[in-house]
Amino acid sequence: MALTYELIKECKQSGARLGKIHTKRGVIETPIFMPVGTQATVKTMTPEELIEIESQIILSNTYHLYLRPGHHLIDRAGGLHKFMNWNKPILTDSGGFQVFSLGDLRKISEEGVEFRSHLDGSKHFISPEKAIEIQTSLGSDIMMVFDECAPYPADETYVKNSLERTTRWAIRCKEAHKNFENQSLFGIIQGGMYPNLRKQSAEALIELDFPGYAVGGLSVGEPKPLMYEVLEHTTPLMPKNKPRYLMGVGSPDCLLEGVIRGIDMFDCVLPTRIARNGTAMTSQGKVVIKNAKHTEDFQGLDPECSCNTCKNYSKAYLRHLFKSNEVLGLRLLSYHNLYFLLQLMKNIREAIHEDRLLDYRDNFFEKYGYNA
Repeated sequence: MALTYELIKECKQSGARLGKIHTKRGVIETPIFMPVGTQATVKTMTPEELIEIESQIILSNTYHLYLRPGHHLIDRAGGLHKFMNWNKPILTDSGGFQVFSLGDLRKISEEGVEFRSHLDGSKHFISPEKAIEIQTSLGSDIMMVFDECAPYPADETYVKNSLERTTRWAIRCKEAHKNFENQSLFGIIQGGMYPNLRKQSAEALIELDFPGYAVGGLSVGEPKPLMYEVLEHTTPLMPKNKPRYLMGVGSPDCLLEGVIRGIDMFDCVLPTRIARNGTAMTSQGKVVIKNAKHTEDFQGLDPECSCNTCKNYSKAYLRHLFKSNEVLGLRLLSYHNLYFLLQLMKNIREAIHEDRLLDYRDNFFEKYGYNA
């Protein structure tokens, strides 16, 4: 197999998991956050900087790379790793979430999804087989099955029909997947906010024996307590000897609560997106660097952070960069936010190892300004 999971220990205080994912391109220590490189680049960051901040794995997007520059071009370039100069593991999503978020621009059938490109309006069709073909050409280490991410809210009948089609698509994806030695294919558990449907989806997918499983269809607008409730019901259904991936989640509170509920892997565009809008995650909570109060604040962004941004640049300078529309400001805040989340995950792994994750969460929330 191209991927195996090693469960090292479970936190006595919380039940959270400490583990390692073994791939041909290296070992991934879990729990882990994966920076998102939608279009073969983590926005504003170089691969060298990602290595510098200890990124272990990144995510790229099948839908976007299929449309531009095209998976055949990337294949001719030697695959995604060579194309973007990244030699560590890459996970590609199937494109399902992006396709289904197109709304009126897409049409679902049993065969797949017909949609119009958000770039030029051209018509395209992605089937489960096509999603695997694209990801095989990209050469990612972890591929995802093609699935429908049901909207929130959605009635139970719709979600049931959706997850059953997703299960049929998962079977087709597995049958189309041939490059077992180099690429692993994960299943995606759907079922919306309905515990009985989550159970149905998990049981059907586990029978297919994928090397890893994701929880999809969360963080789509539902209240956070509801997301945690669904996770509490779903993760115990998932195999203990395989990675568990919660898709599209990246705020510090959700990372901590997700880990406590048994999740190993996370991804989200949040840290770079809010950085481009001038918001930083810090140990004392969010800092909106454009605010006037930072005009003459010559202290670093976060006194507890040792990233290059915090060691070398003041809030006043960062505010000046944003007010002047200088690209460096976006880069420095993106660098910091990604470093902050990766350091958070490192601290979480240490707290699991020392059986004190709930204490760590409570202390973190108190400083950050969350109510646990």
